[in-house]
Parts: sequence; C-alpha cells; structure tokens
Amino acid sequence: MRNEDEIGEKELLVVSFGTSFNDSRRLTIGGIEAAIDEAVEDYAVRRAFTAQIIIDHVERRDGIHIDNVEEALDRAVANGVKLLVVQPTHLMHGFEYDELIELLAGYADAFEQIVVVEPLLTSDEDFDRVADIMIDLVKDYDDGKTALVYMGHGTEHEYNRIYAQMQDVLGAKDAANYYIGTVEAEPSIDTVLEAITDKGYTRVVLRDMMVVCGDHANNDMAGDEEDSWKSVFTAAGYEVVCVMEGLGQVPAIQQIYVEHALAAIAQTAE
Repeated sequence: MRNEDEIGEKELLVVSFGTSFNDSRRLTIGGIEAAIDEAVEDYAVRRAFTAQIIIDHVERRDGIHIDNVEEALDRAVANGVKLLVVQPTHLMHGFEYDELIELLAGYADAFEQIVVVEPLLTSDEDFDRVADIMIDLVKDYDDGKTALVYMGHGTEHEYNRIYAQMQDVLGAKDAANYYIGTVEAEPSIDTVLEAITDKGYTRVVLRDMMVVCGDHANNDMAGDEEDSWKSVFTAAGYEVVCVMEGLGQVPAIQQIYVEHALAAIAQTAE
C-alpha cells in the first residue's frame, strides 16, 4: 500500500482522494503510482488518501491501513525525509488541492524543501492532450448516431470551469458529439440531456471523467436506480452503454502525471 517506512531523504508522496473499490484502486491510483515510481530515481514513492471515510472503510473491511495525508507527512518527518515532492492525482485546483496546500504549509519547517506537483488539468497543453485521449478512448463507439458522454464529479469551487473549458477544447477538435456533464455541479445531466435532444442520436455511451472508477461511476453513472445516468438516458429512449474504466488506468493519462512529477523534481535542482 506504499505506506512503508525506510523512506530515505527523498520522498514523492502521491495524494489521492481514494476509493474503496479495490480493483479500481489497483489499476488507477496504483497505476499512476507505479508509473511515477518507474520514472523517477532516488525517490521513495508513497501513498496518502484525503478521504478519511474511505480509509476507515477499507481498514474495517479489509484490514488494510492507508495513511491519510497528515499520517503520511508525520511518517516522512519520522523517517528523516529532507526533500518532499507531493503529487496530487486531482484533476484540478479545487477544494481538495487548496486543503492540501494549507496542510503542507504547517509542515514547512519540517523539511528542507517541499514541492507540490500540478494537477492533471493545469496548462493549455494538458487540456489539449487529455481531450485527445478522451476522444481516442471511445472512438470505436463513434458511428455518427452515438452521443459520447463523460461524467465528471463537479464542484462549487471556481475551478469547476475546467469542464466547460474541456467542452470547448473538444468542440475545437470537431468532436461535436462529445459531451461533458457532472454529478454535483454544472453542466448537469439535465444540461447534457437537453444538448443531445433532437440531434438524431440513438445511443449514449457513458464514461467516467474521474481518476478512479469508484462509487460515482458504479452507482451515479451505471447504477440501476431510476436517477442514475444510465436509467435517465434509457428512459429518454436511448440505448445506453457504460464504459467502466477510470482515467487513472489509462497509460497516456499516467504519462501526464509522470511528466508533471518530473517537472516538479526538476525545480528542486534549480
């Protein structure tokens, strides 16, 4: 679980919200961690989750403890880490990212240097690359009669704008039948449903625009409840296909995290 001691003087701490879905955790968060571990030298790669409810659930159910961020930082201090690079797996600079920065500020004197890596969607280049990846992931369903819908989480944070920005980037790539909605903000499923109406689509493909394929994907997107996205689009008369795969398990997405980490490590040498 990457919560071991004997860290050494250089640590790269991968911070994720977390998921209790074991297979998805291994493929997505674990996949990102493994890709970073393979790419960096002289750094011990460790794990922390921000969602205590997930940490507690996994420990009760599986007897596996995953460090929360404070525990991971205390572990780093106890192990004599001098250079700490923190890699969030978040999509954006949202509330979780802000809280992480605030927590790290309290440890500023505990390390010789702390460097925080950028989230997945930060630069214009990030948006362009991720848009290409999103198009590629579902291109086999693109038959001219299918709406390709990505479900994001959504947030009340100002950075919820990343979803509209990604929609614009997709539009600029002539991916007019690609749509983005969110579970907890705008654009909502109602916005997406309105957007696809009267466009001649007979099928809707749903895919997770989150790092993990966890609770939101399995229940809010693909669940059998009448308010799930699958049920709503089915009730509207569309054939619905759910693609159950988190972005974090896609090698091209993992590579962006790797490049962000390497760029942050390069800062430590400046």
